[in-house]
Amino acid sequence: MNTDRIANFERMAHADPTNEMAHFSLGNAYLQAGRFAEAAQSLEKCIELAPEMSKAWQLCGQAQLGAGWSDKAVATLNRGYEVAASKGDRMPQQAIAELLRGVGREPPQIAAAQAEAAEALRASGSFICSRTGRAGSKMDAPPFRGPVGAWIHENISAETWKAWIGQGTKVINELRLDFSRDKDQEVYDQHMHEYLGLDADLLARIRAGNAPAKAG
Repeated sequence: MNTDRIANFERMAHADPTNEMAHFSLGNAYLQAGRFAEAAQSLEKCIELAPEMSKAWQLCGQAQLGAGWSDKAVATLNRGYEVAASKGDRMPQQAIAELLRGVGREPPQIAAAQAEAAEALRASGSFICSRTGRAGSKMDAPPFRGPVGAWIHENISAETWKAWIGQGTKVINELRLDFSRDKDQEVYDQHMHEYLGLDADLLARIRAGNAPAKAG
């Protein structure tokens, strides 16, 4: 199954080299398969295209550690920690801190002004998208029924959801998905989850009713 996923993502990344989510998904699939060097290279490309994506920094550092590139990984994780902190993106920030401590390093000190700015944004009452860390508009209603749709409504901005619809159209066209087939619907959902930052652990918690309504 993972071999099929990798092949699909390889086609997407080749078809559109500027598609950061294709590189992110490919890097994540390589990482899950233990192909660490290839994962790192794909995630480095994702970061180049989307340097604000905290999760990409986290997974890239993890892949670099797996490949044995310790010095490079520490530099990546330090920078990723700063990116996540500047956005108030707490889950990747905490995960990066754990990776750094796992190799005997402490996460970098965040400038007080930067930390205060992130905290002020969270406390401002603005709707903050958990995917981008930016203020945005809340959707009028969940995009679909069920606990995952409800979580998306509480955590993902209307702007990010609109961007996913555009990305999702590419996924449908490039992979020739047919929603009358359950497998194709699963492929689409997996891309959506990865785009929105919903990893397997968080999805399981949402479905079990154990995830906080609002991330962060």
